Amino acid sequence: MSDPLLYTACHQWHVDHGGRMVDFAGWEMPLLYSNITTEHHAVRNTAGLFDIAHMGRLFFTGPDACRFLDHMLTNSVESLKPGQIRYSLVTNESGGILDDVLVYRFSDFYMLVVNASNRLKIVDWIEQQRSDFDVQIEDQTREKFMLALQGPESLGILNPLVEAELSEIKYYYGIETRVSGVDALVSRTGYTGEDGFEVVLDQTKAAALWERLIADGESAGLIPAGLGCRDTLRLEAAMPLYGHELDETTDPYTAGLNFAVKLKAADFIGKEALIAAKARDDRKVRVGFTLEGKRAAREGSLLFSGDQQVGSVTSGSFSPTLDLPIGMAYVEAGFADAGQILEADIRGKRFPVKVTELPFYKRDT
Repeated sequence: MSDPLLYTACHQWHVDHGGRMVDFAGWEMPLLYSNITTEHHAVRNTAGLFDIAHMGRLFFTGPDACRFLDHMLTNSVESLKPGQIRYSLVTNESGGILDDVLVYRFSDFYMLVVNASNRLKIVDWIEQQRSDFDVQIEDQTREKFMLALQGPESLGILNPLVEAELSEIKYYYGIETRVSGVDALVSRTGYTGEDGFEVVLDQTKAAALWERLIADGESAGLIPAGLGCRDTLRLEAAMPLYGHELDETTDPYTAGLNFAVKLKAADFIGKEALIAAKARDDRKVRVGFTLEGKRAAREGSLLFSGDQQVGSVTSGSFSPTLDLPIGMAYVEAGFADAGQILEADIRGKRFPVKVTELPFYKRDT
């Protein structure tokens, strides 16, 4: 018998407002409310509100909190400034990616945001590694709620509710403040390619804030957005997704995430393996590609150059912004140059695809 699905604090609101609910990593989450294309365009042009409370939120305190995180993560934690956020990876001893995460430094604690599908795995991994460190770890995923407000109108919608000036928050920084009279953490990152903010607060206060944002943002074009458009948005922005571009057999250099590995920083788990991985010249390359027409090459589709199989698709979808099918794939290094024409096997038929520079979409700043 499978475990019962978990619900976020806004689950009933989603159901009451037409959310098409699906099982995602053990949580019942809204895939969409109206349709993916409408929600996608809202995020690109006005704003979309996402429930992301299914993502794990782990809090670290104690004398060794920083040192422990530097032992666990590939990026430098010690060099974080107060309020700064950094993208990083958790790797195993062989350099494979256990998860991609965001690490936040606040006044007297650190927060790690992990993927919903990997939360229990990462909590278990942390427990295996913590014995030599004076650190306290709390998994507050169930106690805290997290939302993401994404799109060009996000600042104007959220700013009036926050006891701080959000325009002063730099990209990949966060603050401890109050939102709509409630203690909260507000950050400025995002997984859509747009400007936007995340709010973390007590789950008992979540539904009221959600409803307030929906009401206040309506005149600016804000609509609720589900996991469906979150995937098309991140694909346009070429942001990798765990289980697609990232897994335990893929190292960060193959994934094109060199920026998230600081080999001269602390002695993190997997460091020696990544030194060796960096020196390899035969690894595959993560690339983008486009197709003509409307049919997308989905995950698992094989890529060919003539009769030679040269790669496979990790993510593929129709891009509402570009109005054509796009995707990401791993290909042999000799076939990774932008402009190269390969063929994708889609349900037994070959279709030409053009290797394309990433990202597909980048907002004007």
